[in-house]
Amino acid sequence: MAGKPTTPSENLSISQPAEATTSPAPQMIDISRIQPYEHNPRHGRNPEYDRIRDSIRNTGLDQPLVVTQRPDATDFIVHAGGNTRLIILKELFAETGDPRFAAVPCLLKAWCCESDVLLAHLRENDLRGGLTFIDKARAVCEAQKLLAEELSIDVISQRRLETELRRAGYRITQARISQMVYTVHRLLPVIPIALEGGLGRPHVERIRRLERAAHKIWQDRCSESAEDFEEVFTTLCKRYDSPDWDTDVLRSALESEIAAALDVSIHTVRVMLDAEMAGRELVIPEAEVEPDPNEESSELERPTDESFDADQDDGGSRVSSSDRTSTDELPPELPDQSNPGSAPDTGLLDDDVKETSEPDTELPNLTNDTSPNDLKSLRGRAWTLATRLAQRNGMADLVEAVSGKGLGFVLRDVPDPTLADQLDEDSLSQLTMLWWQLAACAEMTFAPLEAMLPLLPDESILRRALETEDADLLFSSIWTLDPGHTGYRLWRPLDDRDWRDLLALMDTYRRIRRIAAETGVSVWE
Repeated sequence: MAGKPTTPSENLSISQPAEATTSPAPQMIDISRIQPYEHNPRHGRNPEYDRIRDSIRNTGLDQPLVVTQRPDATDFIVHAGGNTRLIILKELFAETGDPRFAAVPCLLKAWCCESDVLLAHLRENDLRGGLTFIDKARAVCEAQKLLAEELSIDVISQRRLETELRRAGYRITQARISQMVYTVHRLLPVIPIALEGGLGRPHVERIRRLERAAHKIWQDRCSESAEDFEEVFTTLCKRYDSPDWDTDVLRSALESEIAAALDVSIHTVRVMLDAEMAGRELVIPEAEVEPDPNEESSELERPTDESFDADQDDGGSRVSSSDRTSTDELPPELPDQSNPGSAPDTGLLDDDVKETSEPDTELPNLTNDTSPNDLKSLRGRAWTLATRLAQRNGMADLVEAVSGKGLGFVLRDVPDPTLADQLDEDSLSQLTMLWWQLAACAEMTFAPLEAMLPLLPDESILRRALETEDADLLFSSIWTLDPGHTGYRLWRPLDDRDWRDLLALMDTYRRIRRIAAETGVSVWE
């Protein structure tokens, strides 16, 4: 290849833009002798195609094309952008035969090397905007390959590539290069439709974190081989590949596969994945032991009659101790249940909402400055916060939005009771105490029964406990610690994000109740 040095050197750089120009003034070149650049970063149709075509048809080419010529070649190639304009010129000449489109003014750029032309196109396209993340990623990976050839080295490292690209006038970090390499080599073969449809960098990074976490759990705890995980991950990605890609769907499917391989509940896998992705250590017993139903005692704390006494509250609780028969965790808004397609209303300022493709929970960013003062917006805010807390703590499927009444959300059920046998004490205590905090903010055991029950599924343990006013059923289904342990068991271990969201949720609850009292509105009617 032209421009290749005879010996490799780590101190050598060949990606400097060419400075010499064969002709500083435009010269007319027949368009039949100009070819589009075959490594053009833009793979899809230019969104400005129709506008550019109309402009060229009406007024001609507004600026010269920049072209170059490979050594020993007779034709020219577009050097820095202009592929769309060249294609349009060729089409217009074929359609009209108009001599205006037969030859065009061009600036002739001296040949440097293949990577120089590729990066010139990448810079130009990036400047004009409109390139998808996968287009940029493919161009960077192609540049990595070309530079390795031109430097006569087998593989150019990502750090070296960062340096070479910067010298060529294309600034990009090594971390971003790593994302792009992962996208092209790992994801493009399995989710091409989603990527071509515009899947962005934040989604890619979220998939990457999910794969890493799932692979580590599989590797550490599953008896199946790494090849089995590869097959599972690849199959699921291909199954759900579509323009409407949803990473949560992939995650749910992975959770099911891992749960089946480990013979544990999906709730357990969800907690494990959350901990792995957050960098927290989670200890789960190697084997699960089914609890003995005849066992008279349990390691889990059981509440006394005084632990949950409806007579000690203000009369609104629907789980009473008086009739006992035994001694024993983006769409950020309250959906309009009468109109599923209604537009979201989160009560947030535009500046408070992150780009929908942000990683993590893909829910809006609620800042301390966001202070909605109407019930609809506050309910949407409460649901967003509760959903975010639940997602990050393995309870995403338990939070249900409520429109037009209540506190904006309810809990569909208690966490999976088998978690008591699967999680270590610290993880279980954090999860269950957070559930109780969410239950308090949703008024699960305080709201009028006739308002709450229709919101809960028939199979819900929580529904049965409320309907029958059976506190024992509720307490036997979810670990209920001494409230005095809340600080040590919940507030202390929560990470900063969860702590801020929990405080914001409690503040939102207070706002809803305060506004309802001031306006005379009944929260649950």
